[in-house]
Amino acid sequence: MLKLIRLEWKKNQIKKYIFKAVGMAAILCLFLFALAFLGIAEDPDGTLDAAEGMNVISAPIELFCSMSYLLFTSVMLASFIVSAYKNKTMNLMFSYPIKRQKILAAQMIAVWLFSFTALSATKLLIYTCIFAGSRSMRSSFLMDFSMGSLSFYVQLLLKSAVTVSMGFIALFVGLTMKSSKATIVASVLLIFLSQANIGDFSLAGNLAVPVVLTAVSLLFAGLSLAHAETKDL
Repeated sequence: MLKLIRLEWKKNQIKKYIFKAVGMAAILCLFLFALAFLGIAEDPDGTLDAAEGMNVISAPIELFCSMSYLLFTSVMLASFIVSAYKNKTMNLMFSYPIKRQKILAAQMIAVWLFSFTALSATKLLIYTCIFAGSRSMRSSFLMDFSMGSLSFYVQLLLKSAVTVSMGFIALFVGLTMKSSKATIVASVLLIFLSQANIGDFSLAGNLAVPVVLTAVSLLFAGLSLAHAETKDL
């Protein structure tokens, strides 16, 4: 499986995705640092212009990182898998003496591992920069995290895993419709769904939502693999 994963990274030129991930991390870090310390999130009277429950710094960090990387993961899945079906290049892969499900699983894991690592590293970079800035600058948001706490890192990894796994839902839509565009559109709809507010109720802040989304994501990942052996290319 590891050989197949490395093959997928090499075949799809993973270096270009590394550069894109680094660029996105830098942009997110600069934007969120400015949001926290340069007053761009404040009204003219100096009060924070944010919805209830969004006055803590983790809220915009999780929001913008999740939105960016769910879309990024879906683009990678569309490129690695959906486009391969659409362009018939999957024929060559499925001609190997390896089960189709194993090949497809390797592609999905290759994208998941890369996106999970990139998202976790991006969040860690942003939190580190925000923490360093808070030592000498006034923040518009409340500092609600502790980098000295083990629970901080556990939550960071778990939330990253949930976000990246949601890409499997978009993948299933793309495979069903045989369209890379459908994969990306589905990811945008998932962003709206997972970050929506209903009155004072926030889906993003509800503890049950990540559990449900992870279960649904794994279900759709299984459905994507289920018919790989018999699916007509």
